[in-house]
Amino acid sequence: MSSARSTFALRLGLWYAIWFVLGAMSIVFLTYYLTSASLAMRDRQILRSKVGEYAAAYVRGGFGSLTRTVQAEQAAAPERLYVRVVDRGIEIKVLSNPEGWNPSRLELESARLSDGTLVEVGKSSEEREALLARFRATLGVVTLLIIAVALGGGWLATQSALSPIRRLTQTVRQIIRTGRTDARVPLAESPGDGDAIDELTVLFNTMLDRIARLVDAMRASLDNVSHDLRTPLARLRGTAELALAAPADVERYREALADCVEESDRMLAMLNALMDISEAESGTLQLQRQPVDLNEVLERAVALYADAADAKGLTLEHPKADGPVVVSGDRPRLEQVAANLLDNAVKYTPTGGRIEASVSSHDGAAQIQVRDTGIGISSEEQPRIWDRLFRGDRSRAERGLGLGLSLVKAIVIAHGGTVDVESEPERGSTFTVSLPLS
Repeated sequence: MSSARSTFALRLGLWYAIWFVLGAMSIVFLTYYLTSASLAMRDRQILRSKVGEYAAAYVRGGFGSLTRTVQAEQAAAPERLYVRVVDRGIEIKVLSNPEGWNPSRLELESARLSDGTLVEVGKSSEEREALLARFRATLGVVTLLIIAVALGGGWLATQSALSPIRRLTQTVRQIIRTGRTDARVPLAESPGDGDAIDELTVLFNTMLDRIARLVDAMRASLDNVSHDLRTPLARLRGTAELALAAPADVERYREALADCVEESDRMLAMLNALMDISEAESGTLQLQRQPVDLNEVLERAVALYADAADAKGLTLEHPKADGPVVVSGDRPRLEQVAANLLDNAVKYTPTGGRIEASVSSHDGAAQIQVRDTGIGISSEEQPRIWDRLFRGDRSRAERGLGLGLSLVKAIVIAHGGTVDVESEPERGSTFTVSLPLS
């Protein structure tokens, strides 16, 4: 593993160095080319200028004026020039021919006058090539420095870039070795603004936080399930033992079996609700979406709980909406949401109380609202009522699994909605489900 990391770091460093050197060498070669071209153009301009100047001097005063002009310039100017005049193609007169020049390095410019005289001016390229040779030597030293800087910079950049990845690897290795998910990847002391590695570190830590919460929730759910299953299983065993211990009686056996079936149904309902909640929270809950009028959903739930409300002496009201309130959703799941909210309202509202269930639409969202005058929920318990198997102190007197509101929230979130509660002890509760309109 260490060898693989070293190989990756070496490849990354060399890749960075190669591209850096290639870019720098491109700039060096371009600089040399432009410098060489500029010097050659300068020499060419000098030759053209001198040809024109000498031709003008010859036209003004003949060969003598040209000779004086050339001698004066050669004495004062640093530029060494070769000057030759061909008089109408017959007589050749060389006015300036510095010693030590290599004829093969001579660059010439000429001008033919109206009387047929040819004026030639030449300049050796040796001085320019010597300057370029010194420039090449300097660029060679600079190139070596660039390569050294690229290799050192590539190594440093690689170490800096891989440092957070190494921290991430160490954290993952620690989690694999210990099985504990409370380890986190340390963040850089000065995290870069929008840096991809820093973002990856934050996302990885966020993922670990979510995994830790899910593991804790699973442990808590298992503890709660084991606790809640212990009671019905004990009742099942007790009912069966009593039936077996008593004298043989078919009617007694029938009652015992009926009790066993009832307890089994309660356990199955608990397990099914837990599975639905888990599927909804993990995003695997299958929703058969179709246009659903929430008025119809709430009417079915109200009709289902009307008899239970009457039996308890409660007033159950269902104001009609102005028109259809249609959402895209799974009708049975939405009916489950409405039924659970009404079940809680009927269960925890004392005799003589009032329940109002309504449907409305506001700001592009459809709402189901269930308001009651029940026992209410304390502010300390309100954040926990959505937890699986949670039952408040005042709600334990009623039969229930503590899964209804958890299932409501899971289904609503799976539909892309929200659910909220407003409640005060002894003053009732208001549950509001908001879903996007179709």
